Amino acid sequence: MPFYLSLALDNGVKPAEISETITHLAFYAGRSNAVAAVAVANVFAARKIGADQLPTASPALLPLNEAAEADRAKRVGEQFGAAFPGIVQYTTDVLFRDLWLRPDLAPRDRSLVTVSALIANGQSAQLTAHLSIGMNNGLTAAEVLEGITHLAFDVGWPNAFSALPVAKDVFEKRPKLRI
Repeated sequence: MPFYLSLALDNGVKPAEISETITHLAFYAGRSNAVAAVAVANVFAARKIGADQLPTASPALLPLNEAAEADRAKRVGEQFGAAFPGIVQYTTDVLFRDLWLRPDLAPRDRSLVTVSALIANGQSAQLTAHLSIGMNNGLTAAEVLEGITHLAFDVGWPNAFSALPVAKDVFEKRPKLRI
């Protein structure tokens, strides 16, 4: 992992973006996978990257898209609220009204991280919603397809192939594709 963290920094990824990516992955790839990314501390130390270049724990959040969030919260609440009120509340408060609004990683990039984590973990059932969110956040169909192609080498062809029909379906249902 240190090699790829260094490569990311060499290619212009900001330390704050790496930190936010790891924070984001804690929710979408699991805390243990995010904790495994502590190798970033050694890379940051070697490059003399200090806390002043990293996000604060509680930054001023980006504005909330009230209409989109109300629609998402309503759908999730209707589907799961009665049986699983705790996770529905955390999904609203922690995921979509905090994590997704942190400013040091653009919503488009958060979507790319989320989609990649879902594919890597074989969670194709969650892809439809997150591909749509990603495209609403500015991801193009071409970027999604290139991401899936790239992921095939790192997470295996079965995970990539499981994502393909979901992506194809999302693309076909979108009014205009940005390829």
